[in-house]
Amino acid sequence: MSTNLISINDCRIDNSRETLVPELSWEFKTGEAWLVIGPNGGGKADFLNALSGKLKLIPNSIDGALYSSVFGDSVEIVSLERAARLIEEERENDESEYVEGGVDIGRTGRIFIAQGILEARKEAFPSVGSDFKAQVQADIALLKKVASEIERYEEIKLCGIEKILDRGLKYMSTGEIRRTLLARALISGKKLLILSDPFAGLDVQSRKILLDFFDSIARHQLKTEDGNFPRIILGMERWHEIPEAITKVLEFTDKKVSFCGDRKEYEKLLEGKQAEKEKAESSMKEKLTSELQETYSANEVLQRGNAKNDENGEKPVLVEMNNVNVGWDDHRVLVDLNWKLVKGEHWLIQGPNGSGKTTFLELITGDCRQVFSNDVRLFGKRRGTGETIWDIKAKLGIVSYRLHVEYRMLGGTNLLNVIVSGFRDSIGLYGAATDVEVSAAKRWLALGGFEGRENETFGNLSYGEQRAILILRSAVKCPEILILDEPCHGLDEKYREKILHLMNLIGKAGTSTMLHVTHDPSEVLECEKHVLELHPGETPMYLIKNR
Repeated sequence: MSTNLISINDCRIDNSRETLVPELSWEFKTGEAWLVIGPNGGGKADFLNALSGKLKLIPNSIDGALYSSVFGDSVEIVSLERAARLIEEERENDESEYVEGGVDIGRTGRIFIAQGILEARKEAFPSVGSDFKAQVQADIALLKKVASEIERYEEIKLCGIEKILDRGLKYMSTGEIRRTLLARALISGKKLLILSDPFAGLDVQSRKILLDFFDSIARHQLKTEDGNFPRIILGMERWHEIPEAITKVLEFTDKKVSFCGDRKEYEKLLEGKQAEKEKAESSMKEKLTSELQETYSANEVLQRGNAKNDENGEKPVLVEMNNVNVGWDDHRVLVDLNWKLVKGEHWLIQGPNGSGKTTFLELITGDCRQVFSNDVRLFGKRRGTGETIWDIKAKLGIVSYRLHVEYRMLGGTNLLNVIVSGFRDSIGLYGAATDVEVSAAKRWLALGGFEGRENETFGNLSYGEQRAILILRSAVKCPEILILDEPCHGLDEKYREKILHLMNLIGKAGTSTMLHVTHDPSEVLECEKHVLELHPGETPMYLIKNR
């Protein structure tokens, strides 16, 4: 006979300011494996954060309403938002200006995971009485001991992080951070693991390994009645790569439950909606194509700075890299790379997690300081010959994990100002926007489905909605180069289809030349005819080919 693990009856989800989900009833029993799904901003993330204790579950009445959970505070959540908060913490605690050499690597993956293990063992820290200094020394000694034994956990190998354990978290790629969070969650000993979009940012091999692992865990939890056995609740933005063992689906739309029941019934519901979905997508694409053309026509003045073909009709070279080498200590990231970007030639950048994709892009954006010790030429000038970073950024539009983290730290900025800041290449807006900038920003907000929402704040959006806004920000000034580093992270099906179509239209329009990083084959754009594949550890470590 199954028993209740979590019971929610007539409750609401609140943060410190307002009610997010006004009414909620749900049960999680032994013998069940749940998927939580729903569109960006629909309530899914609020629900998962409430289960993890980040938000409050409050009874709506005195009689009958309740919330109970056998897991208590033994809950760990892994999400895109958690990864972003982790990097925010590392930046806030950065002490580079106070340490010898001027570089504070912060917490390593090893220390971060060891902290998680000790947090789960609340009784583990030994008491040495009232001597504070002695207590600190004892705590540090225990942390180091646990950290030195990290490799013995099979989850470390499963998540593929053996070689990055001693790297600072803030120097990890997006996928490496995600895998480190997953390893910590799996090792933590917590009774409930909430995994929100766990495959986002992971390469194909990592996704396959983890999908098989989660499926085996889910199958095990279907068979056991033991309330102490670790349970997994999976959250996904879209119906994609769902473990076969999932038996139940909870869907949120418009801040309420729109489906709660068996997987098979949900799949039938999706099948019934397929024709309607295809019709809506076709209509959306036609409308978006027309609206983008109008937007470009209305703001033609914004495109005047773009590089022109030379007198022989040759397209200009926007970026050129000659024998580029980048690495830290004994870790070589890019080796003898020769590559160039010609105006109008859109590139797909591919490679496994940690292969150097983000480093490659940061040589262009100026975020990698080793650009000055290499022959890297942007818009005809070698880096380090007098141009400023602002000269460079004025010609770039950027969507990246780094940018998202930085903007989350200024969450009070309204959406109109976020888009306008794309003209200024700033994080936040400092100074009044011009009429032309406001007009263009409103048009791009409408293109992205945010019409009438310009006064909402960035911090109040879901992670996926934030990502969509940053994509619009990157395109608003019609930059010469549009850099898209995993742009669809956290996007639900509706936003994802719209954004991918918008990106493809931008590519075909020829106003911007795109560099696009993605691990998802379904996100490759029709206009991307050139591919740069990075192959770490091989000679040569890259391959250039055409699609």
